[in-house]
Amino acid sequence: MRFEKWQALGNDYLIVERERLPFPLTAARARRLCDPHLGPGADGVLELAPPTAPGTVAALRILNPDGSEAELSGNGAREAIMYLVRRGWTDQRQFSITTVAGEIRPTVLSDTTCRVDMGRASLVSDDLPGGAPDGRGTLTADVVGGGPRDWAFQHVKIGNPQCAIAVGSIDELEALDLPAIGPAIERHARFPNRTNVSWYAELEPGRIRARIFERGVGETMSSGTGASGAAVAYALAGGGRGEDGEGEQVTVVLDGGELVVDVGEDLHVDLTGWAVPVYVAEATDDLLRDLAALD
Repeated sequence: MRFEKWQALGNDYLIVERERLPFPLTAARARRLCDPHLGPGADGVLELAPPTAPGTVAALRILNPDGSEAELSGNGAREAIMYLVRRGWTDQRQFSITTVAGEIRPTVLSDTTCRVDMGRASLVSDDLPGGAPDGRGTLTADVVGGGPRDWAFQHVKIGNPQCAIAVGSIDELEALDLPAIGPAIERHARFPNRTNVSWYAELEPGRIRARIFERGVGETMSSGTGASGAAVAYALAGGGRGEDGEGEQVTVVLDGGELVVDVGEDLHVDLTGWAVPVYVAEATDDLLRDLAALD
């Protein structure tokens, strides 16, 4: 079984081609592959398959390290996109792939960078039943080792659910203990499908610092959809407006680097960033036997 490890701003995925797998990629097998002690280790697995829709290059499936399936990953999608180009699935600079969240359309800008049309963000979704039309709300969640804390949040659906939380300063943002506060928000009763969580603060107009607690992953160095959710929330609050007044371009500074998110007045989102391969490998017979024994 051949696979490649890729990373984008420190968010790393294993990429496999479905037609070259000796068995179906199940939740249990994804958990084993993502385990850093028992497998190669990664933030998730990207499975690429032949296209299922006319005019598309491939179908992308995304599995988290806990075995759950993600609708979309901005970083994972860019890694898959650049893999498809490097491995000869397409020679076009603009093309489409399908995900559980629907079709996404990248534009390849260089050997390492692409811009991804992420579609239109929504402030109302089944991921926040009974939510306000503007997606804003408050919740109370327990802090591990402490008491309950109230949070004002902005719900954004951008392929997957995002809970974006603005904080008052960069110092406050950096002081947050995400492993202690993230789990209760991710699994809060208001979010029946769980949610990704981002906390952000403004560095300067049009530039924010964000930290991410990803659904099914935990605290991560970066997240493309998390950055998009934070950028949409920031834009809705009036930040990052372009000179023409018709949209917002927000640079999101994450632990792993920077992403650029363009947010249109209609909440249409384009995400620009890089992704690079780390290594190419073959699974050993021992690992394959272990994987085959899993459901």
